[in-house]
Amino acid sequence: MVRENPGAPAVLSDKEFQLFRSLIHKQAGISLGDAKKPLVAGRLSKRLRQLEIGSYSEYFRQVQGNAQEMQHAIDLLTTNETYFFREPKHFDFLRDQILPGAIGRGPFRVWSAACSSGEEPYTIAMVLAESLGLQRPWEIVASDLSTRVLKEAAGGLYPLADCDGIPRPLLHKHCLRGIGAHEGSVLINPALRERVGFRQINLNNALPNLGIFDVIFLRNVMIYFDVETKQQVVRRLLPMLRPGGHFMISHSENLNGITEALKPVRPSIYRKPDA
Repeated sequence: MVRENPGAPAVLSDKEFQLFRSLIHKQAGISLGDAKKPLVAGRLSKRLRQLEIGSYSEYFRQVQGNAQEMQHAIDLLTTNETYFFREPKHFDFLRDQILPGAIGRGPFRVWSAACSSGEEPYTIAMVLAESLGLQRPWEIVASDLSTRVLKEAAGGLYPLADCDGIPRPLLHKHCLRGIGAHEGSVLINPALRERVGFRQINLNNALPNLGIFDVIFLRNVMIYFDVETKQQVVRRLLPMLRPGGHFMISHSENLNGITEALKPVRPSIYRKPDA
């Protein structure tokens, strides 16, 4: 299909918006309100121009028939805002209340279940390295739906300006300052990067066998889900949390009406009762 006026941008109709709204809900569990129509149009418009596609309807048909383009559309439509030591009380609780009891036990395992571009799992890694050291066995599984942000996360390279949230002693100890072509950037120390395994996982599908975790972080993602999707996602994750383990969500979220299998410990921090 060729547009009559190739210089004019495509316009997203209400019907087309509904197509993409249904698509992202089905694929990622994300509920988009009517006010998100300009966001959808803006994020997809550049892709239409790249592919020289004349309408959002035509792009939707292409997405439906191409798994790679489906992933590209999901990457464009999902929000990935994060930063180091975001909501720091969670990391204080991890350091002061959870980790002292983990010393002497088996490998300590954490799942960052919506890791975005990696700031959260690398923050967790710094906390574990400080409390447990690098001689003890511990690991972090970090997952996200977006392949684009996972690629960024695995590289462990960040602009220096984005590292303001890292306490200076930890920045100097666990990060390398870029030189040459990487001037102005910071690289997470390889000793920490090798403890973090990144995987693409859709929380709205059956989950792979990842083993059992001591702590699961599921922060700043359920705000995009409706109640039924929240219930389903938490239900999938709970078998992977060991009895006595902790489940952390964002301060802007809560589990009221979502599950009774977790007991609140602090605001946004829950614990799975011992078996």
